[in-house]
Amino acid sequence: MVEPHPSATGDRWRRRIVVDATVRHRVESVFPYLADPTRWHDFAPAVEFRHQIDAGSPCVGTRWMGTDRIGPFRIHFIDRLDVLEENRRVVWLSSAPWNSRVEYACAESGAHTRVHAEYEGELGDSLKWQVGWLPLWGWHWILARDFVRLDRLLTASARANERWRSRHAPSA
Repeated sequence: MVEPHPSATGDRWRRRIVVDATVRHRVESVFPYLADPTRWHDFAPAVEFRHQIDAGSPCVGTRWMGTDRIGPFRIHFIDRLDVLEENRRVVWLSSAPWNSRVEYACAESGAHTRVHAEYEGELGDSLKWQVGWLPLWGWHWILARDFVRLDRLLTASARANERWRSRHAPSA
């Protein structure tokens, strides 16, 4: 779903993009990738770097240093885990210049996972001229492709596991 262009509503730098995707793997395989920023670079090419700042196991409130690469530009910010409902829902808050909230809600659908992703925020600082020109349908397309890549990643991993199991099956 793509909302009306922000300039039509008077809020030029605000973005809200909703992506509904199906990943052809069980939620137990999909959710860990959405809940762990250190795995995002595996399927989201804009993610260049994530490192947990706070000590201990990740929990609500835990922060990560983040760097995204958009074209030739590197964007530095802090992500904070806001909500974590295991295998159901995770919400991330990002500092300036993204100033955003990202929610991934997962629902099992047979052997597949439906993901409802909501990205909302107000571009700040240099992001206004670096990516502010991109139309909302472009944002939607880019973000939706992340789920296609996640599906491919999980499929390749499942196939590799199956090949290993078939070659190393216990002797009878």
